[in-house]
Amino acid sequence: MPADDAPACPQCDADLFKRHCKYVCPQHGVVVDCSDPFTF
Repeated sequence: MPADDAPACPQCDADLFKRHCKYVCPQHGVVVDCSDPFTF
């Protein structure tokens, strides 16, 4: 279960799960990984 302060998916606003160096949307898969310049 994601933390209360988990970032939201920019496509569907679902809570993202942090997996290793990636943020994963339950509907869209990997949204951001550590090589992306995007920050939350």
